[in-house]
Amino acid sequence: MIYGNIDGIRNSTLNRLEEIYEFKMPQTSICNLELMEIVSDITEYLNREICVLIDRKGNVIRVSVGDSSSAEIESSKFLDGKLSKIRIIHTHPNGNSKFSSLDISVLLKLKLDCIVAIGVKSGVPSTVSIGFCKVCDGKITHEVLKNLSPRVALNYNIQDKINYIEGLMTRDRLVEPDLEKAILVGIDSMSSLDELEKLAEACNVFVLDKVLQKRTVQDSTFYVGRGKVQELSFLAQIKGANLIIFDDELSGSQMANIEDILGLKIIDRTTLILDIFARRARSKEAKIQVELAQLKYRLTRLSGIGVSLSRTGGGIGTRGPGEKKLEIDRRHIRNKIYEMTSELKKIAKVREVQRKRRKDMPKISLVGYTNAGKSTLRNSLCELESLKSNLTKKKVLEADMLFATLDTTTRAIELKDGRVVALTDTVGFVKKLPHELIEAFKSTLEEVIYSDLLLHVVDVSSEDAITQIEAVDDVLIQLGVKDKPILLVLNKIDREINNNINKIKENYTKSNIVCISAKEKLNFDVLLDNISNLIENDNVEADFLIPYSNQKIVAYLHENSKIKSEEYKDNGTFISALVDEKTYNKYKEFILQK
Repeated sequence: MIYGNIDGIRNSTLNRLEEIYEFKMPQTSICNLELMEIVSDITEYLNREICVLIDRKGNVIRVSVGDSSSAEIESSKFLDGKLSKIRIIHTHPNGNSKFSSLDISVLLKLKLDCIVAIGVKSGVPSTVSIGFCKVCDGKITHEVLKNLSPRVALNYNIQDKINYIEGLMTRDRLVEPDLEKAILVGIDSMSSLDELEKLAEACNVFVLDKVLQKRTVQDSTFYVGRGKVQELSFLAQIKGANLIIFDDELSGSQMANIEDILGLKIIDRTTLILDIFARRARSKEAKIQVELAQLKYRLTRLSGIGVSLSRTGGGIGTRGPGEKKLEIDRRHIRNKIYEMTSELKKIAKVREVQRKRRKDMPKISLVGYTNAGKSTLRNSLCELESLKSNLTKKKVLEADMLFATLDTTTRAIELKDGRVVALTDTVGFVKKLPHELIEAFKSTLEEVIYSDLLLHVVDVSSEDAITQIEAVDDVLIQLGVKDKPILLVLNKIDREINNNINKIKENYTKSNIVCISAKEKLNFDVLLDNISNLIENDNVEADFLIPYSNQKIVAYLHENSKIKSEEYKDNGTFISALVDEKTYNKYKEFILQK
């Protein structure tokens, strides 16, 4: 059976590929000349990769066309201290046998005996590269024999090399490469790289080093310039890095150019953030929004994600919609985007219905930088001021991590003056937030658009508090809500550093500011007073005398107003309550004039 993308391939060509299963490969060599020639010939004819898996006995166990994901090996092949006993032979139609970063990722992730790339030119093998696992200081790394002639590659004894590697794996206490090891690169500031490090850690990436190249603008070809990229290549070899993360969004051509020099896996800040969102999304809506953002991002980069475009090796950027190479063309992706956009529109209509049910209730939204403490504040407010009907409702996740909350939740809380308001927790913002995410999450962020008051939560324990405020303001401007009433809530005052509170007050003299600690519940009285003052109050106090024949009115008042006192009189029920204008006018005939 031939795996992968076989659409449009003639039966005669498929039969030639089927014949490969009959080949018996030498155990000491990568393959034989006949296999090398036939896969090169078919590669030239189809202009697609051919991938062949061979076991240690020399048997061909899998043949695929144009889909490197066919290189996956069942889990039973993985043994502690041993290689997988599988080697992969695959072709590069561009004539270049240089390994991509993702080829190396496959080698290490699957612990292959070896991986072989055959550069095909004019239908014949031109150069061959062989990659092996390597043990260094108790860790698995890799080494590559580059640009060998086909004759030299076929004569190379891989069995001796495999025995040597497994001997080292058995002797040394091997540390498996579970974590991707990265070097971070940026042109903005060291604080921006520090934040990128936190984003990387959220994806279980171990950061080896951070490189800041001060530039006013990106280099259009290599982001930091060709010379700096070549320096990164040496640094990656010294540090043992298998991943380079850039602090800005890279174009497809930049990624291809940089990868061509480094030969390592390359991702940018946008990919990193999208990956975190894919990991954290829980609700159906959040998952659709993240996948939509990923597809929009990849749509313009179909030809720029690695030399071989393989996502087999796993790691960052593999979650969500998945990567199925170029056979999923732009038309298919656009169709998928259309379907998801339609699905989000349906969900948006449900939200609109929910908002209509709350139309008479003032709406408050928590906004702010990621990890500023919005979810903790929301939980604390609901715990102290929640209505009885909400007491059994679940808390949202609060954790000291970036993007802990992706799903929007709304709860009703009661203010001191008796008014009931809807409090909504929203997804956190971040510097250089991908435009695709803002677009995809617009249905969620509509809660912000329709709010009567925004609580902008700020982490005053952060050295970059003011920069974070500016980043959130930029997103609010994009959403068109900067003119709404905003209360600047300076959170984590119990952990304040560098006199941040005074600095913020000096910079934002025209803003309404309140200082609190959501975790310790400090200054909540002041916060609630400020909220009450900033939300327009049309409630009035009125005394009602409701005849016993109209007791349904009593039930209505209990449900829709703040009851201050209630007493049963001879001629009816006396109620003193805070009511809104609608209720006041509706039952005006039962109001006692003072």
